[in-house]
Amino acid sequence: MRKTILFLLLGVLLLTGCGNMGSTKEAVSNANPQPKKKVTVTTSFLYDMVNQLAGDMVDKELIIPAGEDPHLYVAKPEDLKKIAEADLLLFHGLHFEGKMQEVLEKKGYAVASTFPEDKIGKMEEDGAVIVDPHFWFDIDLYKEATENAGAKLSELLPEKKDEIDKNTKAYLEKLSALDEENKKSLAEIPEGGRYLITPHDAFNYFSRRYGIEVVAPQGVSTDSEVANKDIDKTVDFIVEHKVKAIFAESTTDPARMEKLKEACRAKGFDVKVVSGEGNELFSDSLAPKGQSGDTYIDMYKHNVKLITKNLK
Repeated sequence: MRKTILFLLLGVLLLTGCGNMGSTKEAVSNANPQPKKKVTVTTSFLYDMVNQLAGDMVDKELIIPAGEDPHLYVAKPEDLKKIAEADLLLFHGLHFEGKMQEVLEKKGYAVASTFPEDKIGKMEEDGAVIVDPHFWFDIDLYKEATENAGAKLSELLPEKKDEIDKNTKAYLEKLSALDEENKKSLAEIPEGGRYLITPHDAFNYFSRRYGIEVVAPQGVSTDSEVANKDIDKTVDFIVEHKVKAIFAESTTDPARMEKLKEACRAKGFDVKVVSGEGNELFSDSLAPKGQSGDTYIDMYKHNVKLITKNLK
């Protein structure tokens, strides 16, 4: 009888000990959680996109700081470290990150890689046909890029797939609502005044989507030279069509637009330059975090409001 009682007590102690060990392991696991997967992106657009879809499920690294010109950006040693350590590397593609393209293609995924050929903008520059990388101004293409990014994030985090899919669906609905809002706002501009003059050719997808003619003295890349003949051609267009306002961009030198204004004045026509903090169009970058225009949706709303206000 005494032996039976001893065996029963030993069994209880072992079960209790195992239970305590399990609790201890759980406590240790909670105290030292597994590190999050690292997602490195090239631009502020993609940083915002990943944030909308995955939030704090991942650690995010940005290569090209908000407000800088991706056409001209040259990778730094710390950027190469971000790329090497990334569990997932996302970039635009279409040669937008021109000086980094080769490095990115070796490890990364271009969110524009699935775009149909007939939807990708092309234009002639310096006698050659080049691809227009500014696809984010076509909301349908941006939605496709978002779905591509969502699929890659789900592959990276299969256990979070349902949540990422849910976030992707909700964000796509917001983008569709933004598109309708844009159409309604831009319709306020009279037919004869729908001309958008900007420093470089970043708004051609915008032009095709909303029926607003875009003219710029510089080509698709800010790395290209601005020829005098292109400046003269732009000035003639402004004067001929009596364009009410021309717009500076957040990532280009506003002095370019002032020169256009002076050239127009020399021909007897005054045009307003829309520039200065809070009054510049976002083209190749979102605003720095915490400022107006620091998300894709806020950026687009800012641009449409600025254009509509000054052209209607």
